[in-house]
Amino acid sequence: MFSRLFHEYGLPQLIRTDNGVPFATNTLARLSRLSAWWIRLGVMPQLIEPSSPQQNGRHERMHRTLKAETTRPPAHAMRSQQVKFDRFRQEFNHERPHEALDQEVPASAYRPSPRPMPRKLPPLEYPDRFEVRYVSANGGIRWNSHWVNVSITCIGEYVGLEEIDDGIWNVYFGALRLGRLDERNMRIEDAYGRLFRHR
Repeated sequence: MFSRLFHEYGLPQLIRTDNGVPFATNTLARLSRLSAWWIRLGVMPQLIEPSSPQQNGRHERMHRTLKAETTRPPAHAMRSQQVKFDRFRQEFNHERPHEALDQEVPASAYRPSPRPMPRKLPPLEYPDRFEVRYVSANGGIRWNSHWVNVSITCIGEYVGLEEIDDGIWNVYFGALRLGRLDERNMRIEDAYGRLFRHR
């Protein structure tokens, strides 16, 4: 679905989501296979705080309106329900003025992204100052003759490591910082201070 949408409308700069699957997992930086694919395309995932739907308030409000107007009562068949959704989308985007848009309709403000969907998935690139390591089939990298777990989500990909202090490295998957590697314990600590030992 995302591939079709990206081909039709271009690539966004970021996508904001909640913390549920398939957008997030319990690995470093909550990276999922879907969000890893987005990063490969140059689209940054942006997660709201867990249990904080107010951080995506406009979207939550739109969903409440959508449910109220299209599912109460629901249609008796899938095709009829889709007709209700399509009617809502037309009205919401092209007919109903929105206070947040100075009483304009969303369609008047929308422009497709100028960033086209690439034909081939581009490789991850890192600055020259980074050390680059391949994530093996067990989800880890070799570092100073030691094995360091990263994430099974990154299997077959390259991560970049940037030294920020003596023996302390920020670990990146593309532009996303996964966590911090401390060579004293050879483990990656995530943004919340947890040490990840398992996949």
